[in-house]
Amino acid sequence: MEKPVIARGALDASMALDASRPVPAAAAVQTRATVRLLFVDNIRVFLTILVLLHHLMVTYAGTGDWGYTEGKQDFLTNTLGSWFCATNQAYFMGLFLLISAYFVPGSYDRKGAGRFLKDRLIRLGIPLAVFSWVLNPLFVYVFYFQDIRKPFWRYFPAEYFKDNAWIGEGPLWFVEVLLFFSLVYVLWRLLTRSRPPEPAVETAFPGNGSIALFALLLGVAGFLFRQFFLIDKYKFEPLNLQFAYFAQYIVLFVVGLIAYRRNWLLGLPDKAGRLWLGLAVLLVLLWAPLMLVGGAITSFDPYRGGWHWQALAFALWESFLCLSMCIGLVYAFRRYLNHRGKLAGFLVPNAYTAYIIHAPVIIIMAFAARGIPLYPLLKWALVALVAVPFTFGLSSLIRKIPYTDRVL
Repeated sequence: MEKPVIARGALDASMALDASRPVPAAAAVQTRATVRLLFVDNIRVFLTILVLLHHLMVTYAGTGDWGYTEGKQDFLTNTLGSWFCATNQAYFMGLFLLISAYFVPGSYDRKGAGRFLKDRLIRLGIPLAVFSWVLNPLFVYVFYFQDIRKPFWRYFPAEYFKDNAWIGEGPLWFVEVLLFFSLVYVLWRLLTRSRPPEPAVETAFPGNGSIALFALLLGVAGFLFRQFFLIDKYKFEPLNLQFAYFAQYIVLFVVGLIAYRRNWLLGLPDKAGRLWLGLAVLLVLLWAPLMLVGGAITSFDPYRGGWHWQALAFALWESFLCLSMCIGLVYAFRRYLNHRGKLAGFLVPNAYTAYIIHAPVIIIMAFAARGIPLYPLLKWALVALVAVPFTFGLSSLIRKIPYTDRVL
């Protein structure tokens, strides 16, 4: 196995933090500038695979909105599927936004507004446009042709946009949001350019009490959002956005920006990481009692939002699980997966493309397996074993097409 790659500055920083000794700001700057954070790359791969598994679970457990579902479920399938999807939804896209934001300030500092904006439009805007206005319309037309029954030129764009988002359809809503947040960041930097950029300095990681208070406030913010935007009941259709989760998304993107300036991903103490990882495990297990006590077996509606104690409890559960997972996974991957072997060497560069193309791939695979007489959860595992490697393999082939490396 390939040994972990980490610069001496990063190693010194880690040792200093463990020993509670101050770290010079220069060391933190050098670490960020010269070292690729391999554990962050591995987190991205983990989250990408989790997104695939999540959407496959929706296919077989019917716990969300997806292009193809079988609906063959019993109580156990529904419960485990709901548990799996609720746990993922609580943190995985928020963590995606946090680690994406972490690299935004440094990129802007190096490139300036014009080049940074150009790169964002190429890397995010082109895949977003191609998927939204070419790939997904073609896929929907071919896959649902029996329902459409008209020539493509009559179906697209007039009929297509009646049932689909103008942009950001399917999982590409995340790319859309990341592009929008990046544009807002550029605007903010331009409006505040009279002030020099905040220097990158090493600061102490927030204490456990501060994190708990932050989680409490984030949960309350999510609860207030859901007075207007109920979970799975309200979606801004033109842009395919569920605002019920946007308190978390906005806040974690900002946290990612701050974390870069303060070097928190490397500055996270192991002791705090272990504590919050353990808390994350506990919170995952608390989902079932929370659902049982609140009457979710009868109806999940009180959890979706509104002035219900279930909605507040669920928002707080999500916020504490989100922060504990973010902290715990950063610790675990930095501690045990801060290296790149042959497998990671293949997965890391193909993860972004895999995310972009995975929706039509897994829908086709699930549809092809519809006749296999298996228990839904076993079928989910079987299709996942094929779909995940196939999606990454197809991504690798796509990235070999000339000029795609500039975008993907």
